[in-house]
This record gives sequence, structure tokens and C-alpha cells, in this order.
Amino acid sequence: MTGLTEWAYPLAESLLADLLPRRWKHSVGVAERARTIAPILGADAELLEAAAVLHDIGYSPDLAKTGFHPLDGARYLRDVADADPRIVHLVAHHSCSWMEADARGLRGELEGEFPRESAELNDALCYCDMNTTPDGTPTNPLDRVNEIAGRYGPDSLIGTFIRRAEPEILASTSRVLERVAAAKRQPM
Repeated sequence: MTGLTEWAYPLAESLLADLLPRRWKHSVGVAERARTIAPILGADAELLEAAAVLHDIGYSPDLAKTGFHPLDGARYLRDVADADPRIVHLVAHHSCSWMEADARGLRGELEGEFPRESAELNDALCYCDMNTTPDGTPTNPLDRVNEIAGRYGPDSLIGTFIRRAEPEILASTSRVLERVAAAKRQPM
């Protein structure tokens, strides 16, 4: 898997930096969070970082077909970019996307096309995304959920979804932090 990040960063940048500069900053910040938890990921650290920088490419106007960015991004990565299937699956399922897909009537498509990666990797990507502000700086998941609900409105599809997903987002973050703490306790 050597070279995944060298491939992923320029691709994400080409799709986000000019048209959606704030989304690009967020994606870079999510990838930075991925590097901070690399010790718990072992051989999958680069895979997660690549998925992290690519997770929001589905927002690119050139890729937006359904309006559901995890599905649009994953389809592009699979059909056009010939990406590693594991990256595609992580992008498709990042940050509890199945709940939003359900609200949009797209859950069958999402789950039919893209299997989920391991719970540990899905937790790790959710942790990275939900601990990064739209501007790419560190935050915590409670503030991030509140920011998302506030930006879209509490009664919007996204506002409703993010509140529904909040317990799982917090649980994912907790599981990642437990793994980080356990890794720090391990003797060298």
C-alpha cells in the first residue's frame, strides 16, 4: 500500500481546493487527525490517512450526482479513479453515513454497492472526521455535532441525521480513545 497518500492528496486537492477551499482544509485536517492515531492502526495507517483526505470528495460539483456525498465520492473512486477498494468502502461509510443514506432513501444502494470495512477502521475515520472543524482544526465530537446541526438547521435532513448519529459518533470516538490509551500503556 505504499504510495496511497502520495496518490490521494493530489486527487483530493484537485477536486476540492479551488471550488471548495474550506472543504479541502477540513479534509487535510481529517488526514492530520489520522496521522495522530497511526500507532493504533498498524499496517492500515496509510490506508486510513488516504481515506481521510478523500472522504469528502463527493461534495465536488463535478462528482455530485445523488447529492449524497459518501455515495458520490465512493462511486467516483471506484469507477473513475480505480482506487483501492478498502479506501472506497471507507469513504462510502464514513461517519455513520448509513443513517443519512437511510433518511435519503439510499441505504440499499449504499450497502448494496459498498461493503463496510472493519469496525476499527470505520471508528477511526469517524473519530478523525468528528474531531476536525470545517476549517481543519482540532475540535471534539460534541462541538462538531452541534456545529453541523447549527450549520444545516436542526430540522433539516442533515440536522436530524447528525443528532440521530450522535450516540454512535460519541461511541466511535470513545472506542478510538480507548485504543489510543491502551497503546500508550504498552511497554516499548
